[in-house]
Amino acid sequence: MRLGTNESATTDGKSRRSFLRAAIGGATLWTAGATEIIVGAAEEKQPAKKTTRFPFYHAHGSHRELGRQHGEQAAEKIAAHLDYMRHAMKLSQRDLKERALQFRPLFKKHCPHLLDEIVGLAEGARISTAEALAVNVRGALTTAKASVPATGNSRRTDDGCTAFAIRAKETADGGILIGQNSDMLPDVVKLGYVLHLKPKDKPDVLMWSFGGMIGYHGLNQHGVANFANDLGGGPKPRFGMPHYPLKRLALECRTLDEVLRLFRRVPLWANGNYVLCDGTGRILDVEATTAGPEVISDNGAGYIAHANHFLSRRYATKENHKLSVADSFARQQRIEKLIEERLGKTTLDDVKSYLRTRDRHTTGICRVAKTADRSASWVTAGITAASLIAAPAKLKLHVAASNDPANPFVEYAMS
Repeated sequence: MRLGTNESATTDGKSRRSFLRAAIGGATLWTAGATEIIVGAAEEKQPAKKTTRFPFYHAHGSHRELGRQHGEQAAEKIAAHLDYMRHAMKLSQRDLKERALQFRPLFKKHCPHLLDEIVGLAEGARISTAEALAVNVRGALTTAKASVPATGNSRRTDDGCTAFAIRAKETADGGILIGQNSDMLPDVVKLGYVLHLKPKDKPDVLMWSFGGMIGYHGLNQHGVANFANDLGGGPKPRFGMPHYPLKRLALECRTLDEVLRLFRRVPLWANGNYVLCDGTGRILDVEATTAGPEVISDNGAGYIAHANHFLSRRYATKENHKLSVADSFARQQRIEKLIEERLGKTTLDDVKSYLRTRDRHTTGICRVAKTADRSASWVTAGITAASLIAAPAKLKLHVAASNDPANPFVEYAMS
């Protein structure tokens, strides 16, 4: 990419069986408020293989009701997420709760309605409010004060990711395509699901999430979409708002101007990158740091791509790049080359193939573990946990589970 300049349903056994029957036949399955389509299933000539698909949950109503319905449907995944966090961070249940509750004043100040949703999440999942808060602040727990210090690296080490956005004029059907591979440890796959939220007073949201998080990667009914990456180096972490609620707040915006005001208003705990678009056709990249956002445009290139190292003029330094994941640079070059080869005629299938690229490169866009030891860091044990593509003009999200090429992309559409 030529860099631009900086700019100041609860699913019961019967419904699950119905879903599988529809999937095998390549049929359309109507659910409350959304459509699910198994892409290409009807064209398979070989006997159907056992594949992994993320379950679909939906909720509607007030924020308290959204949380309660979400918690009821994802209760097992939320409990597993809490166990996973305690083990990975080496925290007792008491210390995890104490750390999480320190973030409650930030929620009360910047997003009290999301705190209501987290209270509802706790009710639905039958856990404490502190535990429901914990799964929504995750890595930021390391910046909280605690009676028992956490061990290990204080920097986030559980995701990688390669994100992109392609302008409407550069695609075959004239609509923006935006998305990413979400790279994490393999255990995250079993915690994942697609979530459709219909708040009473906010835009509808369709996103991929896991383990009770109320904000993650996806899009809203106004065509605002956000996908994100971790960043190496940059301004130091501090006690501030975690990225997960910020992602949800971004999906409550109608335009990128609103999103930018959000980034400038809310103090963050750590650095993170956002690839964004809105319903007006704009695409943008924001390197959101603890010192404020750095904005990157496509500068006429027709697309934006971002891996896990800084690209902005201010922070793209040798010192920061030394602190970045080594394979980030290869992935950046690879995704740019793939996009440029089809620019002007890019299709959804093209983008699916980009995210599944493994071939003989040192690290493909689709991450494969270098070790079977699940206790290792994500640099060696991490995989692509989900491949995500949004078509905002059509209000659709395409999601494939893990890095297994046998797993189909599933299409979800707002209705």
